[in-house]
Amino acid sequence: MTAVGFLKDKVAIVTGAGQGVGRGIALALASKGAAVAVVGRTPGKLDDTCALIRERGARAEPFCCDVADTEAVPGLVEVVAERFGGIDVLVNNAYSGAFGPLLSMSDRAFQKGFRTGPFAAFAFMKACHPHMKARGGGHIVNLVTSAMVRWDPSTYGAYAAAKQALRSLTRTAAAEWGPDGIRAVAIAPHALSPGLQRWVDNNPEEAEEFRRTIPLGYIGDCEQDIGRAVVALLSPDMRYLTGATIPLDGGQAHFG
Repeated sequence: MTAVGFLKDKVAIVTGAGQGVGRGIALALASKGAAVAVVGRTPGKLDDTCALIRERGARAEPFCCDVADTEAVPGLVEVVAERFGGIDVLVNNAYSGAFGPLLSMSDRAFQKGFRTGPFAAFAFMKACHPHMKARGGGHIVNLVTSAMVRWDPSTYGAYAAAKQALRSLTRTAAAEWGPDGIRAVAIAPHALSPGLQRWVDNNPEEAEEFRRTIPLGYIGDCEQDIGRAVVALLSPDMRYLTGATIPLDGGQAHFG
């Protein structure tokens, strides 16, 4: 099986796929032949991603969903499985949480990161499991962050805590679902999403200082550096890798 076609006839769900890293991953998967269920909160952005996917000759459908509504997730997954004929890949990218000092953060703000992070991912993973098992296996990619190992975690505490929970969940799924042929990995990406691009544009001096902390010397591209890396992780050549956390950040963070 060649690398060009190994995702042909595969079905992927990508959350938070309306822009940024989620869109980059969706486009990279589509470029290798996968059909993509494009999940997110903003219909216009979902439609834009679907249009880009179709330009590459792959199938795409938009699914408007707030992942914080975990009770709606099983129904959405069933609809995707019915329309596409199954599910092979799940990418849990969507996240909406709070940043700031712990003492100034409300309980509600702190909990939001868990609802949209590990709680949402757990709901999608459980709902996708039987469909992946029925097809002889599948792949789960959960997005975490280098903030989990940041030298100074100040103001990143809530974010890092939610993502650390997701990292642990990934490892457990890899252990429990490996016999079903399901691999689960976490990636910690750093890419020039729309939000980061705005920060770079508004804070050029700070952005340049930040760039210099990246050994490879640049901030990653959402598709070229993150999406394509995800595709590589799904390759049959990587079939023995599961349960790991892969930093995709140009060497900036230390996960040792």
